[in-house]
Amino acid sequence: MNSLDELIRDIPDFPKKGIVFKDITTLLGDVKGFKLAIEKMCEPFRSMHIDAIIGIESRGFIFGSPMALILGTKFVPIRKKGKLPGKTLSKTYDLEYGSNTIEIHIDAIESGENVLIVDDLLATGGTVRAAADLVQSMGGKLVGAAFLIELLFLNGREKLSNIPVYSIIKYES
Repeated sequence: MNSLDELIRDIPDFPKKGIVFKDITTLLGDVKGFKLAIEKMCEPFRSMHIDAIIGIESRGFIFGSPMALILGTKFVPIRKKGKLPGKTLSKTYDLEYGSNTIEIHIDAIESGENVLIVDDLLATGGTVRAAADLVQSMGGKLVGAAFLIELLFLNGREKLSNIPVYSIIKYES
């Protein structure tokens, strides 16, 4: 393995014609590659005090959970509407065709906690922006957002202009 991007498989025309899907299952199936990805995603945050890692459903769980263990902090899932038991806060955001809603438990983040958002991929930034809005509405302080992959051509960073963004693999097109 020369680089982690060699472990990402392109699936043309998925989920629809004209889209090249970045399939991470090949990276997840490579023990050394997966471990390296987690280590690299943790690197910029090792010297920070982080109280919580937010993982966005569902692939954010894959990366956020081991990062929380390595960084010695709690893991908090943000899920699609109706998937969390108990009282939640929700945020609806726009997609290319329609909208979606994500939720977090109302007691998951305490005011003043330092929070890192984690997901597998930064594309247009809508889901991460919604997650950031939820965290901030609870009084959480966003210390950053970490991604395995960033699709630079979709300009997702623009929606996250007030959040430090760290990504390992960047695609120009």
